Amino acid sequence: MTTTISPFTTSPPAVPARTRGRVQTRALPTRLCPADLLRLTDQTAADILDGRHDTALPEQWDDVARWSTRLHSDDDVDIWLISWTEGTSTELHDHAGSLGALTVLSGSLTESRWTGRGLRDRVLDAGDQASFPLGWVHDVMRTPGTAPSADPTLSVHAYSPPLSAMSYYEVTSEHSLRRVRTELTDVPEK
Repeated sequence: MTTTISPFTTSPPAVPARTRGRVQTRALPTRLCPADLLRLTDQTAADILDGRHDTALPEQWDDVARWSTRLHSDDDVDIWLISWTEGTSTELHDHAGSLGALTVLSGSLTESRWTGRGLRDRVLDAGDQASFPLGWVHDVMRTPGTAPSADPTLSVHAYSPPLSAMSYYEVTSEHSLRRVRTELTDVPEK
């Protein structure tokens, strides 16, 4: 493995939380912060482009089914390479108690994120990054019509602490979210 994880902080970072007009701090569930995860996905993407993970890649990319492989795992973080196929999405979900980040390696992804009032789309092209704080609810899919189906759309994802559960949601007729299920998992964006 060429990806190394080093201590970025000596204690969990604090994030503000509003309580009756006052700001309190609460510890994140990990010692890594979103900026750390962005650096890790960026470095891992560079390692993949440099051929350092060629043995983890399939001989031929499937143009129908999505594919993923774990490139690194320890007590602090999981790092995954994910391929995206035309017409598939992750469904509207969160990452339970994990922070997340991604770097798009090739192709283009569309993220539909819950804003509290509705869904907002953004397109992430090769080289773009995004981080996902606690409570981030989104759906991710390969951007339709951006590349021939034989060309993989790839992204590198990091989750800290390592992913253990995902909750799935639907938007109600009252423009709110309703959780429809929660699944224990160690497989990302399934």
